[in-house]
Amino acid sequence: MSTLSEISEWLQKGRAPKVKAFVQQALDEGIPASEILQDGLLDGMNIIGQKFKNNEVFVPEVLVAARAMNRGVEVLRPYLVADGVEEKGTVVLGTVKGDMHDIGKNLVRMMMEGKGLKVIDLGVDVPVDKFLDAARENDAKIICCSALLTTTMGEMRNVVEAVQASEMKGKVKVMIGGAPITQTFCDQIGADCYTPDAASAADAAVAYFE
Repeated sequence: MSTLSEISEWLQKGRAPKVKAFVQQALDEGIPASEILQDGLLDGMNIIGQKFKNNEVFVPEVLVAARAMNRGVEVLRPYLVADGVEEKGTVVLGTVKGDMHDIGKNLVRMMMEGKGLKVIDLGVDVPVDKFLDAARENDAKIICCSALLTTTMGEMRNVVEAVQASEMKGKVKVMIGGAPITQTFCDQIGADCYTPDAASAADAAVAYFE
């Protein structure tokens, strides 16, 4: 089995120390950092993402796999910078004002990072201005809003309207998601994209940068 397959396999099992060791081994073998990232770490994370979509694995498995990936990326980071590997693009992510739920948001972040996107995670209870300021400061092309409560869904409309009223109109996409959110609601408030799960959110975000 190749070193890169080993990285992918151990990552799927969530074995961070093994992932770290094999990433180092791959570097010692002279495999370029970008290849280790793409064919080892991201390959494993994509498989987990697919399995999560198909209900073959659940939140705990995704969390340990993501943790293993992060450990591998820590080893790679200095080499990636040297290789000039650029992130595909920047996404600002947060749970809207009044809502303290973050499991869905955290999964979205992991899936997006697993696709090579840079994610600015603003946490929970995020006011409209904070989303817009973060998008400006980080030159983000996407603002992702999460909500789990029906009472906080209206905040998403406020974010959409604020983006429309700003210089970011037409340049920054607003993606929304969360248990009570539907495509109909997305259309009603004029958001750019709704996805039903974290893996689809990551796919949709990557598509905007291609």
